[in-house]
Amino acid sequence: MRLNELQRRRSAIIEGVEDHTPNDPVARRLRELGFVAGEDVEVVAAGPLGAEPLLVQVGFTRFALRRSEAARVRLRNGAGA
Repeated sequence: MRLNELQRRRSAIIEGVEDHTPNDPVARRLRELGFVAGEDVEVVAAGPLGAEPLLVQVGFTRFALRRSEAARVRLRNGAGA
């Protein structure tokens, strides 16, 4: 499953972030922000137009991500999923 497919208010565990190109700057930035394997993640809310951006929480920190960015984050089911 991908982060952009996760239902709101369901938790999951990050499996990894996919690189689309060698030394992918978007994937690298996501990992720097804390989107790393083993972290709990939850989609808190989605924007009104096309459900974008997604408000995503990793640990106690929230981020606004485009759906295309969230699609790079692979998930495995967590306790609440």
